Parts: sequence; C-alpha cells; structure tokens
Amino acid sequence: MTGGAPAGAATEPLPGEAQSVGQVLRDRRFLSLWLAQVASQVGGNMVLYGLTVLVALRTSSASAVSLLLLTFLVPAVVFSAIAGVFVDRLDRRLILIVANLLRGLIFVAMVVLDANLVLIYLLNIAVSTITTLFAPAEASMIPVLVRREQLLAANGLFTFTLQGSFALGFALLGPFVVILADVNGLIVLVAACYFVAAALCATLPASAPAGRPGSLASGRALGEAEAALAGTVRQLAEGLRYIRDHRGIFWSLSYLAITASLVGVLGALGPKYAQQSLGLKPQDFFIVVLPLGGGLVLGILLLNAYGRLAPRRRLIEGGLLVLGIALGLLSVAAPLSSFLRSRVDTNGAVALEPFVSLLGIIVAIALTAGVAYAFVAVPAQTQLQEELPEDVRGRVFGVLNMLVSVASFVPIIIAGPLADTIGTTQVIFLMAALVVATGVRAVFLRWPAPATPPGETRLAGPIDPLTVSAMALGPVGDPPAPQSDAPADAGSPR
Repeated sequence: MTGGAPAGAATEPLPGEAQSVGQVLRDRRFLSLWLAQVASQVGGNMVLYGLTVLVALRTSSASAVSLLLLTFLVPAVVFSAIAGVFVDRLDRRLILIVANLLRGLIFVAMVVLDANLVLIYLLNIAVSTITTLFAPAEASMIPVLVRREQLLAANGLFTFTLQGSFALGFALLGPFVVILADVNGLIVLVAACYFVAAALCATLPASAPAGRPGSLASGRALGEAEAALAGTVRQLAEGLRYIRDHRGIFWSLSYLAITASLVGVLGALGPKYAQQSLGLKPQDFFIVVLPLGGGLVLGILLLNAYGRLAPRRRLIEGGLLVLGIALGLLSVAAPLSSFLRSRVDTNGAVALEPFVSLLGIIVAIALTAGVAYAFVAVPAQTQLQEELPEDVRGRVFGVLNMLVSVASFVPIIIAGPLADTIGTTQVIFLMAALVVATGVRAVFLRWPAPATPPGETRLAGPIDPLTVSAMALGPVGDPPAPQSDAPADAGSPR
C-alpha cells in the first residue's frame, strides 16, 4: 500500500469538510482502530498505576518500584530499533490482533498464578516487548484506512488520545478502580481492555506490505534486523558527535533529560512518599500525580498564549528555578503545613485553613511544578527542532529522543535504593538542589548564538503537548515507530 490512501479509494482530492476529525471517525474501520488505541492505551496506563501500587504494598521498597518502571522503559529502547523490521514483514492486522491477545493473556496469567515479584517483572517485560511491535503496526495502519488528505486529522486524534490516556488511565481510572476492586480487579479489567482491542482490530482489513510475502521469511528478516541494529548504533554515534560539537544542542538535551528523569523518579518514589510523608496509603500517591499533570497542561496553554512574548532561554531558566524550588517545598511539605497551620490558628484566620492543610499545600506545589516542567521542556524541545539541520533532523532527533530515554534510566535506578537508605524526602530534596543548581548555571551560561534569525528566537505558534509528555511518559504507553535512514514515504504518518 502506497500513497497513504486505502485500497480502492478514489484519487480525486477530498473537499476540506471531509478532512475533519468528525468525518474521519465516520469511517468504521478507522473508528475501530482508534477505539482499539483508546482501550490499549488507557488500559496500559491503568496497569502501570496498579502494578506500582501492588509492588509498593508487597515490598514497601522504592527500589522495587524503580525496577518495575524499568521493566516498562528498557524494552522500548532496546527493541524499538528492530521492531519495525518485523512489522514490515508481516500482516499488520495480524500483529495488532495477536499483540493485544497476548498482552491480555499475560495479565490474566498474572492474576491466576498470583505472581510473585520476579514473575511480575518478567511478565511485564514480555508485555513491554510485545508493545514495541504493536506501536509501529498501529501507526502503519492509519494510512491504509484513511486518505492522504485525512492523515493530519487522523494523526492529530491519535496524538490527543496518547496525551489524554495517561491522565485518564494513570491519574483517574487507575486509582478509582483500585479503590473499588483492588489491584487484581484492575488487572483483570485491563486484560479485558486488551481483548476488546483485539476484537476491534479483527474488523480491520488485512495489510500485508505491498510486494512482500504475507509470511515471515526468517532468514531475510533477521538479516534486516541486524542491519537495523547496526544502523541504530551508527546513528547513535552520529548523534553523540553532533551533541559534542554543538553546545546549544547539548544543553537543550540536558534540560529534557532532567525533566524526563524527574517524572520517572517521582513515579518511583510516589507510593513511599504518600505513605511516609503524607500519612496516606501507597495507592493515594495520585494526589501528587494528578495536579502535576494538570499543571503540565496549564503550562502548555500558557505557553501557547504568551510564550512568544518571552525569550526562550529565560523561560527555561525560570522554569528550572521554579521547578527546583517546588520540589524543595515538596520535601518539606509536612513541617511547612504544620508551621502555617499554627500561624493561622494564632491569628484566628479560619478561612485560610483549607489552603494551609497538608493536602492543599501538596496540590498547590504539584500544580506549580507541572507548570514549571512545561516551561522547561517545551522551549528546550523547540530549541532542538530549530537548531538541528533539516537534512539530518529526522535521524539525529530520533537518536536524541532515545538518549533522553536512556538518560532517564539512571536517576530511576539510583533514586529507589537511595530513598530506601536515607529516606524519600531527602532524595526529593537532593533532586531539588540539583535542579536549582542547573537553573543557576543556565542563568550564567553563555549560550551560543541561535541558528535562527533574532526575530525567530521566541516560541512561535501553538505547541503540541504530545512531544512534552511523551518525552517522559511515552515509554509507559506505546512507543513511537522506529526511525529509519530511508526517507519517509509522503503518505506515512510522522
């Protein structure tokens, strides 16, 4: 299938009104694919929350939660480079069906076998590995189902779903289902989501790559996989050389890595922080996550409206400093709340009590941290997009994204054991100090002159929230299709 149009579709251009999201959703086949994405993405984020709670309850160890998060992240980085090779050799519809069925069966087995910690990790690695095949197959099906003129609307809808599924699955439905049906009930529900997604994918048309056999030629496929892996290593070396030679790229990448790793660290420490510092149950750490996500969305909206009025580097500097201060306040939220409540009681200001309660302070700090996160990640992302030359932008940017993901592993690996040794709030405070120090360095750092004209150095135009959240959260859901040295087909989504 070429050209981005479904088989048998007319070649006449579509009118503008036929290119809207509403019109795209009227196609039952595309609707089935999108609903399958909703079920799998929301289910995947729900189970991330559920397994985090399960591991925290069984071990009371931040190290164990860190290891769980790594079982989500590592397969996406290790196997994404070669997953596209196998997707190109098989019927994509078959991949979508089998991947969803296998993921559902694995979660059923997790409950039936009453899996211990090691088995949970192994089964989760299997799920994450299967997901690396599912994601490029899903992306490759979009141009099969819609016309070329409808790709923008179709990909926009999938982007919005990827963005919203984390908030819906991890911060809302996950905690709600755990409260009503405990963690095992949530895992069974997620398995059902994957089975529903498999049934929806079964209604899609077959999509074997044009000019290739529908079955896997194992020898040739393995050869292509080796070539893909070698190409990835080559591109990684190219990306590292480019980063070394361009300080602006290095610092933008560093800021993205810091913000991405902070989200992972907070996810690893969240259950223990809720239990030790807030006096809540481990499953209640969504109290921090939900306002953090809300702050991220608010920050993106503020940047869309007013970001062009401020120099990009000032946004990054201010965001780093505010983010560090917010994390520092988060580490002392309990004593800060006690102090403020005593002052309120002394002065008789009863109306202020809700705002100085521990819960109120946590929500305010997390909301502020989310806004500051957006003010760092969005301008840094824009800096990378503008400074990378067009002829290498796709390949190098793909490598940079992988480097950010890899860079986020290290803090997650360190944070858990360190929190078990010296305490959760102490680790959060150390993180805060590191971020503030980075912000101070950014203030006094002389950046190289931007590659774009002076009038273009501010944020211009609306910002896509996917890039910001996927940088830190993308591995949780379906990872992006792997990059390739070959030019992208004009009809394929990117």
